Amino acid sequence: QGQAVESGGGLVQPGGSLSLSCVASGSTASIYGMAWYRQVPGAQREFIAGITNGNSITYADSVKGRFTISRDIAKNTVTLQMNSLQSEDTAVYYCYVRRRGRDQNFYDNWGQGTQVTVSS
Repeated sequence: QGQAVESGGGLVQPGGSLSLSCVASGSTASIYGMAWYRQVPGAQREFIAGITNGNSITYADSVKGRFTISRDIAKNTVTLQMNSLQSEDTAVYYCYVRRRGRDQNFYDNWGQGTQVTVSS
């Protein structure tokens, strides 16, 4: 069974920066990709940024130019550097890990979420 644990959330003023980290653990299956999502009350969980095991990166239009996703394979971590934060970025941010098992099936793990609040 895989696990993903986020950290780094908190309160930041508009225009500020924050860095989120996620550590994947608890499984020996190969990580296919990792991503960040966010969710606000009453809305669907929204894709923010993703990175594959081939280092292909995708960003949502809403965060292009402001957020940067990166990974450290040796440490099984993915980070999200968030700059120029605005109130609209306030949400619970979730780490997503997709693994591929020996059975060739895909397995998904979600972190518990970390709150990011952008407010003055």
